[in-house]
This record gives sequence, C-alpha cells and structure tokens, in this order.
Amino acid sequence: MDWILWGIILAIIVIWMIRRSVGPRYLTNLTNEQFKEGYRKAQLIDVREPREYKTGHILGARNIPLSQLKQRVNEIRTDQPVYLYCQSGNRSRQAARIIKKERGTEDIYHLQKGFRKWTGKIKK
Repeated sequence: MDWILWGIILAIIVIWMIRRSVGPRYLTNLTNEQFKEGYRKAQLIDVREPREYKTGHILGARNIPLSQLKQRVNEIRTDQPVYLYCQSGNRSRQAARIIKKERGTEDIYHLQKGFRKWTGKIKK
C-alpha cells in the first residue's frame, strides 16, 4: 500500500513540474530575435514601473506598469497580438495572465529573460 501512495505522490510531482516548465498555452516565450521579428506588427507593452521605463525602453513601447494593469487593461486591443516585456520576464508572465483573464486575448508573447538581455534598439 505504501508503494501506491509513493507512486501517486511521484506522479503528482512529475505532472506539476511538466506543467510549470511548459507554461500556459496562451503565452509564447520569444527569444530576442523572434521578438524583433514581430513586435512592430503588434501592441508592444513595457510592464515595468515608470521609473524603469524612463531609464530606457524598446523603441515604440507603451508603458502600462503591472501595478496598474488591472485598471488599464481595457487599453489593450483584442484584435492585435500583444508583445510584453519587463526587466527579467517574471512580471510580463504575470501581465499575460491578467490580460488573458480580463480580455480573453490569447495572442500574447513575451520576451524571454526580459529587457536586461535585449539587444535591439532602445530609447532613453
């Protein structure tokens, strides 16, 4: 009986690890190059705080901080892809979850490793 319980626990852990590594289906992780290829044809949103945005941001990005996103989510169009980024990638994943929940948008992309690893044009 103990081995059945251990088997169930192990299966739950494996399933949890797989789901965590794969990520949600509505969010696509993009490398720097992939992000550069598509962000000009989409809504480019920087979810960092205004002070971070002012120190430098991707050319053409609009600043909607994660801390304000729930109040401003209606500013995001549902008929265009959404490209998100933050400093490291964590806040943009949270933002994607909010956008999906509040707007139903599933065409959401985010910059892997965030702005700190960005190699494209920036505006200061």
